Amino acid sequence: MTYRILRIDASARRTGSVSRDLVDRIIDRIDPGAEVVNRDLAFGLPLIDEAWVSAAQTPDDARTPAQRERLALSDRLVAELRAADTLVIGLPIYNFGVPAAFKAWVDLVARAGVTFRYSAEGPKGLLEGKRAIVAVASGGTEAGSEIDFATGFVRHVLGFIGITEVEFVTADRLMIDAEATMKQAMAQVDALPKAA
Repeated sequence: MTYRILRIDASARRTGSVSRDLVDRIIDRIDPGAEVVNRDLAFGLPLIDEAWVSAAQTPDDARTPAQRERLALSDRLVAELRAADTLVIGLPIYNFGVPAAFKAWVDLVARAGVTFRYSAEGPKGLLEGKRAIVAVASGGTEAGSEIDFATGFVRHVLGFIGITEVEFVTADRLMIDAEATMKQAMAQVDALPKAA
């Protein structure tokens, strides 16, 4: 059975991107023979709007053709998530948080009744049994610090939809000491467990 990786690149940079380079290395580390689906957010995603919210909140069997079309991209993104064994996310930190394109992706995949459901005990993620590896790059923001609003958000959002096995490879504060930072990140990649 083929191992499936969903690769999500959130960097606006198509060349010279540290997070993209780390994602390449992570995939080579965990399973170089895996089937990889690429979702490059540098091309942009639409923001949700009133029509999208209305379509998402309409029961599936009551949706109009126009509403189904409005949700078509979201459905594709969710299908990519469902099919993946592992997510490998390249995530630069922009202005202390996630890139806008990544937030747009989150808004399109976090759907009640589809990737999570509400219960008396609180929300329950529906995409359990998956692994996520997040390659973080930043110029000056230290991952896990009080000014890092990206890594905690990503961990929470993935857990919200059921993906609780989340590992980080961090190349943070690149503008301060790039050589030491990349050496540390490479060591983290080398320590990642390979796909079972």
